[in-house]
Amino acid sequence: MRDDDPRADAPAPPFPAASDDPPGSEAAMRPAPDYGERSYVGRDRLRGRAAIVTGGDSGIGRAVALAFAREGADITISYLPEEQEDAEVTRRAVESSGRTAVLAPGDIQEEATCRSIVDATMDAFGRLDVLVNNAAFQRLRPDLESTPSDEIELTFRTNILSMFWLSKAALPRMGAGATIVNSASIQAFDPSPQLLAYATTKAAVANFTRSLAKQVISRGIRVNAVAPGPVWTPLITSSFEPDGIATFGEDDPMGRPAQPAEVAPAYVFLASDDSRFVVGEILAVTGGLIVT
Repeated sequence: MRDDDPRADAPAPPFPAASDDPPGSEAAMRPAPDYGERSYVGRDRLRGRAAIVTGGDSGIGRAVALAFAREGADITISYLPEEQEDAEVTRRAVESSGRTAVLAPGDIQEEATCRSIVDATMDAFGRLDVLVNNAAFQRLRPDLESTPSDEIELTFRTNILSMFWLSKAALPRMGAGATIVNSASIQAFDPSPQLLAYATTKAAVANFTRSLAKQVISRGIRVNAVAPGPVWTPLITSSFEPDGIATFGEDDPMGRPAQPAEVAPAYVFLASDDSRFVVGEILAVTGGLIVT
């Protein structure tokens, strides 16, 4: 019987109350997030496959890219141009796992960028087996009146419209056995009022996942989503006020936020044949926060 307590497996609040400019940098975070570089062990569950991971430069996206690579997949890493430094770390992590990494900088708010990411993947690997729609934007606002209209539009274009565009471009290139894994959130089911725009998009992601899953399962393509709870990523340090950063995750039953490495295995499961009878599911990884 194991005697280690999962509550104590990673740093817990209080954290240094240090914020970052958006979109945030993993290199600047203290403590540094754990993306699995010392712990994740692959078992060939994605051997020979090619995957796209949006937001793959840092946070959950980096952890997923590393885990997929150690499971045998080649990876296209999608990220904003200003996140180049973090993306290079992810590239090295993929390549040190013996797989090929393609860097695809660009803003997925634009449909043309989404198409170009899929095209770059096909040019490099000649196939596309897994699409991970993970990139996201959020800002905390005290009320709707103080939320700029262009910020609402940016949130929707990044968090949900990009999923339409990427999936639309990817599906014609995917065959039976391919998978799409979307990043939803606990916010889809238990929204925080200060995250109104973000939470609304995540509810849309959950609905998009279930609807698309019904549409494409007849082609042998499975669509599912992961709904993380609080996770220690640059999305937090670039959007929360210092006091919120210092206490981030303390209200979780675990008493701390998840590390990206603790969330990535859920994406591996949904991308692999281990979940071959799982369709339209929203898999919660929340540390005990109840998703209904």
